[in-house]
Amino acid sequence: MTREEVRALLLSFPGVEDGVSYCEPSFKVRGKFFTWMRPALDDSIVVHLDNRDERDLLIEMDPATFHFTDHYRDHAIVLARIATVDPVWLKAALAKRWRRVAPKRLVQQHPRLTGTGSSA
Repeated sequence: MTREEVRALLLSFPGVEDGVSYCEPSFKVRGKFFTWMRPALDDSIVVHLDNRDERDLLIEMDPATFHFTDHYRDHAIVLARIATVDPVWLKAALAKRWRRVAPKRLVQQHPRLTGTGSSA
């Protein structure tokens, strides 16, 4: 994927707006933090996961794509290199995150994004 494709994917989720946090592209859902890109860090996107075991498994399975820094060590977060991340996986992971941070009313208005395995 390219950075522009990831940005378009992020903005395809209802209520998502782009901005800047700490000089890096960030995205919010109706004002609530969604995720951000780390262009200076191997051109990666920050992906929130359910737990650190999931992160460790992703890194073990594909260390060329997934990694983290000491800053994220204690968090269920993985950095995914934009150039090599699987677009289908990324879309599903971001949909899951969107469902967690979007206002409940917005989630209810977009039922196709609420089931497991749903896509944006």
